[in-house]
Amino acid sequence: MCGIVGAVAERNVVEILLEGLRRLEYRGYDSAGVAVINGEGDIERVRRTGKVQELSSAVAENPVRGFVGIAHTRWATHGGVTEANAHPHFSSERVAVVHNGIIENYLKLKTELQAKGYQFTSDTDTETIAHLVDHKLQSGDSLLSAVQSAVKKFDGAYGTVVMDKQQPEKVVVARSGSPLVIGLGFGENFIASDQLALLPVTRRFIFLEEGDVAEISRTDIHIFDKNGEPVEREVIESNIQHDAGDKAGYRHYMLKEIHEQPVVVRNTLHGRLQDNGVSSEIFGENAQDILAKVQHVQIIACGTSYHSGMTARYWLEQHANVSCNVEIASEFRYRHSYVHPNSLLVTISQSGETADTLAALRLAKESGYMASLTICNVPGSSLVRESDLAFMTKAGAEIGVASTKAFTTQLTALLMLTAAIGQHKGMAQDKMQAILKALHSLPAKLEEALNLSDAIETLAEEFSDKHHSLFLGRGDQYPIAMEGALKLKEISYIHAEAYASGELKHGPLALIDENMPVIVVAPNNELLEKLKSNVEEVRARGGIMYVFADKDAHFKSDDTMRVIDVPHVDAIIAPIIYTVPLQLLSYYVALIKGTDVDQPRNLAKSVTVE
Repeated sequence: MCGIVGAVAERNVVEILLEGLRRLEYRGYDSAGVAVINGEGDIERVRRTGKVQELSSAVAENPVRGFVGIAHTRWATHGGVTEANAHPHFSSERVAVVHNGIIENYLKLKTELQAKGYQFTSDTDTETIAHLVDHKLQSGDSLLSAVQSAVKKFDGAYGTVVMDKQQPEKVVVARSGSPLVIGLGFGENFIASDQLALLPVTRRFIFLEEGDVAEISRTDIHIFDKNGEPVEREVIESNIQHDAGDKAGYRHYMLKEIHEQPVVVRNTLHGRLQDNGVSSEIFGENAQDILAKVQHVQIIACGTSYHSGMTARYWLEQHANVSCNVEIASEFRYRHSYVHPNSLLVTISQSGETADTLAALRLAKESGYMASLTICNVPGSSLVRESDLAFMTKAGAEIGVASTKAFTTQLTALLMLTAAIGQHKGMAQDKMQAILKALHSLPAKLEEALNLSDAIETLAEEFSDKHHSLFLGRGDQYPIAMEGALKLKEISYIHAEAYASGELKHGPLALIDENMPVIVVAPNNELLEKLKSNVEEVRARGGIMYVFADKDAHFKSDDTMRVIDVPHVDAIIAPIIYTVPLQLLSYYVALIKGTDVDQPRNLAKSVTVE
């Protein structure tokens, strides 16, 4: 969601800040702003609702210049989408603040500050940070001590950067529950909520830990932990790539990322498969010992990542012979759950900064889990740093808000985890070889699925006047139906629900008529005949079916059913392959509906607040 960029340099930092914001546009936002300390020692600020381009145009018309500055893209939580609510926020024309997260006790703090004479000009929780820091500065505190004192009063999550025009050579940053990374330059330093924002100026980063407060100048960085003690944090050289400026000829990032799936899955597999199995060590140091002891797997995730976990439950229980629970992170963290003996906690997140998933990991560490493993796409992220084991999916930067290639690489990783655990649970060698063969075939099979693009684009035209839809799947295709429904609602704004097809007669059949398209995923597996019976139940009630079926499943198109033949694949990788046509369907329907495909309304790429 919200994005932060800051800089302290001996050059004008405005374009650095704006470029950083452009690189964070994928996260989702509704307004943007920039503030710098100018040559006269005053803070100049420009804010706009809408896209970063609106802010850039405003800066071009009325240039601002400064060597110290902060910038922000806002995703509204407190207060509507207005220029007054956009960051940075001021206090007394002296202090400027940008902030990611939510200050849960801001109303109490606001009342206290109003009693001290502070006037609020926005509806945000963030403005309380600016006024509280200013109040501490009035007592003669340094900016560092003012921020350290102020953050002790906050309940909630924050990643914040503060400037004081009376101390113009530095910024102070604080992190609790919302990520911040320091970028190291030569005679200049930077801060951002995501290292992608800083790649044009540095490849050397320090990831702040929970509770850290840091004072950053051109030449020095001083970091203090949650107890106020000075600490050293590791400097990491990043080789992460960012291609947000290049759609490679595709109309949208989402379409580009759908078509990248054969390549990124090949990258995920590269060097990780052996002739006789999957090495446990690809999941991290000591993984061999940990996976050998696993008797239960608890998967925690949100959104698309939750659907990958649901799919993995079928694989783990059927092929690895271990029990598995899957839970939405925001539910798991607020209930008392039973911890099975020798239980492995698996978190799944594209960004590695998903707030609910991260909180669930921290809770689990106190609950007696044997070990934790994260499946993630971002090296150096909080989940990676705080988990015992980590598997990097190597999907590359995913810019479209609706996840595509991150999902298929997560599924690939989870199938490899199934094989790795299965090796320790007596998996028969013929089953292991079948999994390895299927994994090796994945990139080519994904290419075949992408060849359905033209037929699906034509099919999508029938959704131009639709407002509701149902998705059906059985077994490990049920989570894929859920993911298909999520994609359609995310980017086309069509209401979509997914059901295990055996549940039709328990309620959803009441919705079936000629205006309710029903999308079915139908691989040629042991549940096919059961699924065909469910299809007939829909047809008997006048429903229009859109069936993505194995070419050998013997479905035929007619007036009530449109069939798209999907290449035959091994049953174990069918969930991964059948994801692709559903992604393409949602994309082409969104084109017809005229929505913002890459940045759908109200959504954010990285959800770093609860």
